[in-house]
Amino acid sequence: MAKSRLEDQLAALAALHTDPTSSETRAELRRALSQNALVARAAETAGEFLLGELEGELVQAFERLMVNPSKVDPGCLAKTAIVEALYRMEAYRPDTYLEGIGHVQMEPVWGGREDTAAKLRGLSALGLVRINYPNVMLQLAQLLADPVADARIAAARAIGYSGLEAGVPLLRYKALIGDSHPQVVCECFTALLKLDAEPALAFVAGFLQHDERAIQEAAAVALGESHQVQAFPFLEAAWEDAVDGEMRKTLLVAIALLRQERALDFLISLMLEGGNRGAEALSALSMYQSDERIWERIERSLRECGQTL
Repeated sequence: MAKSRLEDQLAALAALHTDPTSSETRAELRRALSQNALVARAAETAGEFLLGELEGELVQAFERLMVNPSKVDPGCLAKTAIVEALYRMEAYRPDTYLEGIGHVQMEPVWGGREDTAAKLRGLSALGLVRINYPNVMLQLAQLLADPVADARIAAARAIGYSGLEAGVPLLRYKALIGDSHPQVVCECFTALLKLDAEPALAFVAGFLQHDERAIQEAAAVALGESHQVQAFPFLEAAWEDAVDGEMRKTLLVAIALLRQERALDFLISLMLEGGNRGAEALSALSMYQSDERIWERIERSLRECGQTL
């Protein structure tokens, strides 16, 4: 396909957004899904506008692209767009998701070869969870040991999304053995606090004393984003014990992320003390500038003490 013609066709697909649900648009998308070079853009449009009537064509395109995949779909972009569209449509396509979660696509890059299908595996994992696929945890356990960090991150997120208690031991084990990419462990913490809530608090808080700074920070942020008031004493104690200035700032941000009255009272009180600690507390509280109620409370507290921002 000549480059200029391909560019024209891609531009035509982009223009379909003006009337995405018309019969003409659906017909054009069906034609595009039959052409390998246009599949990714067509699938993105179908997924964006939840055009479930194109589900069959999406699956057919996926199967076609699984034959000699690195040649017909370099970068795994089209297959990934298809699975994302099916996921957004909540399509019940276990066979497609199973193919996707197991697909590895090695392609040449400068200095070697690279697997381009990690995102596809992650989206397929979410698809299996969404359709309540039986024994999905077996698939997610394998993905949690994937060679590519992005796939492991997606696995942890999918386990948290599943809501299944069977995922708790997997997440704890992964957190304990660690990972070369701290973000994987961070996602395990976040998923644990969704699945196991209160019991997971002490477990995650234990990593605030980890030898690796990135893991300490991951634990702090996960506890803050849990919004659990019971997380506050763990973060406060870690802040009091911290000797590293940057870690103390991170812990204050985590306390602010809790969005709990007890946490806000602590930060405002610390802010009013002034000095470096007060400045760090104010910096953590700055995330609330768009929250009119809380920011007014902060300004009022300063005014009452004869201070201004």
